[in-house]
Amino acid sequence: MNELNEQANGVYIISATPFTDSGELDLASADSLTDFYLEKGVSGITILGMMGEAHKLTEEEALSFMQRVLARVNGQVPVVVGVSHASHRHVEVWRKRRWIRGLPGSCWRQAPI
Repeated sequence: MNELNEQANGVYIISATPFTDSGELDLASADSLTDFYLEKGVSGITILGMMGEAHKLTEEEALSFMQRVLARVNGQVPVVVGVSHASHRHVEVWRKRRWIRGLPGSCWRQAPI
């Protein structure tokens, strides 16, 4: 997995989170999107951020999406995972989970009270 540090540069795409017409998380389309980003030569991918519809996902869906993208990227570029929630405790729990998985970076934001 690529390391994200102060030397990071280039284009980090903010990935959309795809849904089916019925509103379910669309993991097959997540594969297609990830492949498209990689084919276009992005330097990194940001997922589950404020622009990535993370607030519409359950905890299980967010984890499933994260694991799917990480598996598809397979270390080719850094993946930065967004962590946001109204509860500081929830943000902290997710931040720790994602770092345990060896991610190169996370963006975390607690929603304003």
